Amino acid sequence: MTTITRFQPFRGFSTLQDQVNRIFNETVRSQGDESTLTAWAPSVDIYETPNELVVKADLPDVEEKDIDVRVENNLLTIHGERKFDKSVAEDNYLRIERTYGTFSRSFSLPNTVNPESIRAEYKNGVLAVSLPKREESKPRQVKVNITTAPNAK
Repeated sequence: MTTITRFQPFRGFSTLQDQVNRIFNETVRSQGDESTLTAWAPSVDIYETPNELVVKADLPDVEEKDIDVRVENNLLTIHGERKFDKSVAEDNYLRIERTYGTFSRSFSLPNTVNPESIRAEYKNGVLAVSLPKREESKPRQVKVNITTAPNAK
């Protein structure tokens, strides 16, 4: 008599998944502290108003003293570092998904920006850089008077 066995095509995958996870975790641990200090790039929003351009960058857990904002040759550069919190032992972490280390984002600025008037504000983990426009590049409205033409006959 032949025994009938139910076909289960994914029967061994959980074991394979566990093995891959174990190998990956061992590799990450063997790299030491440097494994958590990878490069990252903060997300930014850039928008324009009639008077300025605004760049907003998400910089959670970055201290203000670790942020550097510069403009050189019409290039805005935001540079800084998010440091790994050493107050908790790395062995106590169950998961580390956020990235740490230095970052740098650069953006070309149009000639309409007045570099002498740039200002930045850091609040609640968001850096807002205001880039005022030059007076001559701001939109202007001119009122045009309409006169009634004499009747042409």
